[in-house]
Amino acid sequence: MKKNFDDIHSLNRIPEKAKVSLVSVTLVRMGMATTLPQFIIGATLGHSMTFWDAMLATCLGSLIIEFISLGLGFAGMKEGFSTSLLARYCGFGRIGSILLSLVIVISLIGWFGVQNTIFTKGILHAVDYKINFGVIAFFSGISLTFLVASGFKALAWTAKIAVPLFFIVILYIFLFLIFKDDIIIQNYSNTSNLSITQAATVVAGGFMVGALTTPDISRYCKNQNHLFWMITLCIVVGEFIINGISIYIAHRLNTADIVTIMTHNAGIIGLASIILSVIKVNDVNLYSASLGSANALQAFTGKKWDYFKLTICVGLAGTALSMAGILDHFVDFLSMLGVIFPPIAGVMLVDYYILKTSRKILDETREKGLLPDDSSTPLIGWSAIIACIIGTAVGVVFNFGIPSLNSILTSGIAYWLLMKTKNNK
Repeated sequence: MKKNFDDIHSLNRIPEKAKVSLVSVTLVRMGMATTLPQFIIGATLGHSMTFWDAMLATCLGSLIIEFISLGLGFAGMKEGFSTSLLARYCGFGRIGSILLSLVIVISLIGWFGVQNTIFTKGILHAVDYKINFGVIAFFSGISLTFLVASGFKALAWTAKIAVPLFFIVILYIFLFLIFKDDIIIQNYSNTSNLSITQAATVVAGGFMVGALTTPDISRYCKNQNHLFWMITLCIVVGEFIINGISIYIAHRLNTADIVTIMTHNAGIIGLASIILSVIKVNDVNLYSASLGSANALQAFTGKKWDYFKLTICVGLAGTALSMAGILDHFVDFLSMLGVIFPPIAGVMLVDYYILKTSRKILDETREKGLLPDDSSTPLIGWSAIIACIIGTAVGVVFNFGIPSLNSILTSGIAYWLLMKTKNNK
C-alpha cells in the first residue's frame, strides 16, 4: 500500500484525533530500520573491522541517530508538523524547505541504484553469471520503474512476503553458524579498512534520512514517552540486533557480498528473499522520490507535474547509478549522507530550541490548529543554507573525530553566529 504516514496531513498540522498508539508508530518506524540496506551496512562493517570495533562504531553512530531523532521528533510531535513543514519554520524558509526535500530525493535515487545493483547481482548468480551486468542492471531498473509508475498493485504484496522471508533466512544462517562449531566470536577479525570514527559515520549515514524525517512519523505520537520508546526500540532492533547479526555472519563467511551471505546454506530461498526485499525497498524509494520531486517542482514552478513521467526520470537516474557501479562506492555513499544531512538537523535544532525564531507564532497558531501565515517566515533562509554548506565542508575536509558529529556541531554553531550577527545589525 503506497499511502503512509507521510502522505496524510503533509501540508498542515496533524489534529489530535489523528494520533495513534505506540505500537502503530513503532511498527512503521521499525519497517524503516530493519530493511535489507541495514543488513548490508552491518555486513560491510563486519568485513572491514574486528567484531567489537564494528559494534563500537555501531554504538557511536546510533547515539548520533538517537540525538537527531529525539530532537527533531519532539519538535514534530509538539507542532504536529512533517519534516518539510518543520524546516520551513526552523530557519530554512519556504523555498529552503523545498531544497531540503530535493536533497532527500537525491539520496533516495542513490539508494535505488544501490538496491538495483544488489538485485542485478542476485539475477547474475541465478544465471551463473552468463549475462552482462550492465544489461541486467538496465532491464531490472527500467522494469521496476515502469511497474511503480503504472501503479502495479501486485508490488504491495512483495512486502508481505519479503519481510518475513528475509528474517527467516537471516535467522537460519545465523543459528547455523552459531551451532556449526564452538569457535569464540572474538577470534574472528579481518584486516581493518575502516577506522571506528569512519565506520560510525557510515552507520549514521545509513539511517540519517530516517533520522531527519522522524517528524513525519513522530507527529502521530501521543506523548513524549511514546516518542522515546518508538525511537529507542527501533535503534536497538535495527542498529544493534540487525547490525550485530550481519557483522557476525560477515565474519564467519569472510565476505560482505549480500548474495553470497544470503545464498549460503539457504540456496534458492535466500536468493528469493534478496530479490523480493530489493523490490519492496525500491518500490518505496522510487515512489517517495517521485512524490518528493513532484511536490518540489510544483512549489517552484506553480505547475502540476505528471507523476508517471517524473517516476520514469527518477528511475532512469537510479538505474544509471546502478550501471555506473554505485555499490562499489557504498561506503563513500554512506559517508556522504553522514556529513550532508547532519548539518540540516543541526540548523533546525538550534533554531527550534535555542534561537526560537518562529516559536511565538508557532505557539499562537498551535492552539488554533493552524499554520502560521506565509508572511511570518522568510522565502529562503540564507543563514541556514550557508551554515549547512559550512558544516558539510568541515565533515568532508577534516578527518579528526567523527565526521557526522563534526558536521552537525559546526552547522549549529555557524547558524547561531550568523543569526546573531544578522540580528545585531
